[in-house]
Amino acid sequence: MVQVTPTDVLVVIDVQKDFCPGGALAVPEGDAVIEPIHRLAPLFSHIVLTQDWHPADHISFAGSHAGAQPFETIELDYGQQTLWPTHCVQGTPGADFHPELKLTQAELVLRKGFRTRIDSYSAFYENDRTTPTGLAGYLAERGLTRVFFAGLAYDFCVGSSALDARRLGLAAFVVRDACRAIDLNGSVAGMDVEFAVSGVSVISTLDLGIALEAN
Repeated sequence: MVQVTPTDVLVVIDVQKDFCPGGALAVPEGDAVIEPIHRLAPLFSHIVLTQDWHPADHISFAGSHAGAQPFETIELDYGQQTLWPTHCVQGTPGADFHPELKLTQAELVLRKGFRTRIDSYSAFYENDRTTPTGLAGYLAERGLTRVFFAGLAYDFCVGSSALDARRLGLAAFVVRDACRAIDLNGSVAGMDVEFAVSGVSVISTLDLGIALEAN
């Protein structure tokens, strides 16, 4: 059993319309994370939401590269980049949080991916691994030392955020049944290995004393 303390924070990653069924980059069963997140939320005194917030000509969009197709990989200045369908464009309905996500108690909404020439999976750093989002400083000033992650997608933005939390010396927990994955070319298995190596704890809602209702 994992006991939640007042210095823990729940970071809910990118539960946005474009990542849910019917969206431009729908994660399979993406909206299924909402119920477990709602059940987790009352355990936490502190909640942060992240929001993908791309300009329309973002470098990670396949449409920004002549002849490119979604899910291809290209090499950019900061390393390999998966090309995605155009999604979560600033100010569009697809960038909105899913309408069923009700976390009005969240203390911070952190937008990421708004720099045109670099993508941002992690809640802590852009994909160059050096440009900070400011979240680390926010948590440090608030005295929050353990980070619990839920949302979309397990093998990209959730996973990258958890790995960066460990890199920053924070205890990191991923609540697996409050996440859903894309699983692109073995990305789930790869992320599982990275978690094991880095010390990210993969837990379930049961580990936090929550029993989800059967559908």
